[in-house]
This record gives sequence, structure tokens and C-alpha cells, in this order.
Amino acid sequence: MPPSQGPLAGLRIVDLTTMASGPLATSILADQGADVIKVEAPGTGDGLRRIGPSRGGLSALFLSLNRNKRSIVIDLRERRGVELLDRLVAGADVFVQNFRPGAVDRMGIGAARYRAMHPELIYVSVSGFGERGPMASGPVYDSVMQAYSGVAMHQADLETGEPSFIRSTVCDKGTAIQVAQLITSALLARALGRGGQHVRVSMLHASLAFLWPDGMQNYALLGEGVSAPYLKSALPMVRATRDGFISISFIQDREFESLCRVLGREELARDPRFATADPRARHARELQGLLDPTLRAHTTAELARRLREADVPFAPINDPATIHDDEQVRANDLLFEMDHPLAGALRQPRPLGDFEGTPLSVRRGAPGHGEHSREIAAEAGLAPADIDMLVEAGVLVPLARD
Repeated sequence: MPPSQGPLAGLRIVDLTTMASGPLATSILADQGADVIKVEAPGTGDGLRRIGPSRGGLSALFLSLNRNKRSIVIDLRERRGVELLDRLVAGADVFVQNFRPGAVDRMGIGAARYRAMHPELIYVSVSGFGERGPMASGPVYDSVMQAYSGVAMHQADLETGEPSFIRSTVCDKGTAIQVAQLITSALLARALGRGGQHVRVSMLHASLAFLWPDGMQNYALLGEGVSAPYLKSALPMVRATRDGFISISFIQDREFESLCRVLGREELARDPRFATADPRARHARELQGLLDPTLRAHTTAELARRLREADVPFAPINDPATIHDDEQVRANDLLFEMDHPLAGALRQPRPLGDFEGTPLSVRRGAPGHGEHSREIAAEAGLAPADIDMLVEAGVLVPLARD
């Protein structure tokens, strides 16, 4: 594989995270050039390896969350397994784990021990609900966090009040992005001479922070003298046309005025029920009834052309099955295709961000379970005979070849 030229080239991360948020965080760093060593347990390894559409023992989810990484399988229940992990950590810049609070200390791989052995190490603990409180030891998935953090209630039906989930793992993804940023901040602090440190972050904290700016704006200002709460518009975000669907947004009054001109309904922009944002939200259903027949009289393509000319925010409703053929996506070369040695042909987004001096690349696809066990153990200083002994004892597990 070609060497990395990304901005994090030369940095090594030992990654003990599984499922979504932790692996996505380290995948971002791997895309940016870091050498990420994914440490997995014997047996099935990361639970996402076989969840969802799969081929060659690798799911589409796992392939997206773990590219540019190497996999080593170590039995950390064995003393010799912990000793091997010690060797990996000794040569690492960052150690990341998302076990439940207290688990790593019981395993003998906690922050206090590793920070004492390696003061320059950035040790990162990602938890679900944090390390204290009645929920601290509970299991967490994205749906659990959408419910607990308020995301599902924020998505509630405006008429019935029934909570609703976002059909994407927004809490996992939001946590991952923030964990990746926290790691790079800690690395920068170390580069500035401030040493290593233990970084703790919970999915609950990350989810609240992610939701807060818009989702909690009605509850952020405390005390008296606050203007009226922001009203969510009941207008549908998706609107039917003569031959399909389109999304049109008019948050600012000038955008609504432009839309009314496009549709030949200038009188609506002068109507006191709709002229400004607050009454527009209060009378959303009435406005919808007036707009819908007009919108259905036009094709999606016709509306798109006229809205673009009038600078009204809009988008056609694209299908995930065909987004790779969208002219905007293709113009910016946002997706790419590759042949994975185990999973075959696949399509993924390019690594995010175009760095002029330190370009990003996909150096390898997601690893097979234990694909690099022998290679990484050798890099840690073990002789071939010692590696064979650990493999025979089941402490180190290489990729099973059919």
C-alpha cells in the first residue's frame, strides 16, 4: 500500500472501539493519514462486521467505518495478550476505547496505568452516558441516545406530539465527529509542549451539544424579558409537484417574497398572516393549502429552473440509489469506487477535505478480522517464533483463510 501523505501521517492510534461512533471517529483520523491499529477480540470481533448487507465477511457498514485501518486480534483476557497490547501502546500516540466505564481498569488497560507508562500518550475514553450517574453503566445505541438526549422529542409530530426518530445514526455520527476533533486538539496541545492527557467524552454530552443550538433555542435564555419562543413551521419540508417532489425553504422574508413572485402569488407575500416568519409559522397549514395547488401545476424541473434564477433555496428530492449519478456529486468527485480484496467492488465517499499540501487518500479498504495480526506483532518487536507461539495459544489470532 502507498504511504500516507495526509496531515496526520506518522501518527499511530491504537483503537479498541467497536460499533459506530468510535470506529467512525478513528476512520476520520485514518483518512487523514494516521496509522490506526484496530484491536479486536477473538471470535466475531467488531459486532458491525456482519450487520446489514455483507459480502466476503464484511458488511457495508463496517467497510465504511473502518477503511484505512489495520486489524490485529488479541485475547485481552490473557496476560500475554495484555502484554502484547502494552507493546503496541508504547509505540502509539493515541489510545481510544469505548468500553463501559470501569471495564478497562478491570482488564488492566486503564488510563492511569497507561499514562504512567507513557506520559505523552493521549488516552481517550468514549462512554455512553458518562462515567457517573444512574445511567452510567447502561448499554447505549443511537436510538437509545436519540430518545434520552431529546432528539426524538425535537422531531415530534407538530400536531400529535408523538416523538419520532431520525432514520440515520445522528447521535453516533455527531459523537464521532466531535471525538475526532478532540483527539486532534489533544495532539496539538502535546505538540505545543503540554504533554499527553486523558480525554473523556460521552455520547450524551456530544448529543446534547449537537442538538443544542437550534433544538434547544427556546430553553437557552433564562429569566424574564425573553421574546416569544421560536415556532417550528408546520409547512412540509417536502412538497409535491406535477411529476415528483421538491424541497423549498423560505426562512427569510425576502426568500418567501421571491417564491411568491416565482409562483405568481405575490398577494401571499402581502398577506399579514404570511408576510413575516412568526405569523407564517402560526398559519402554516393555511399557507400550505394555498401553495400546494400552485406547486402541483409545475414540473420539478420547471420549478428548479425558476427557483434557481430567483435565488430561492431549494433541492430536488434525490434518491440514495441514484445519488452517485447526480451531476453536482459527479462535478465535485465526491464518491469513488474500488475493489476490496474480500468484499469486492464497492462505492464510498472520498475522504472529506481537500488538503493542498497533504492530500488524503484511501490506502486500503477495511481490514479482515485479524488480517494484520502477524504484521503488527512483528512491528511491536516480537520474533517470528514468539508470534507463532502466541498464535498457537490463541492469544494472537490471524485472519482465517478459506
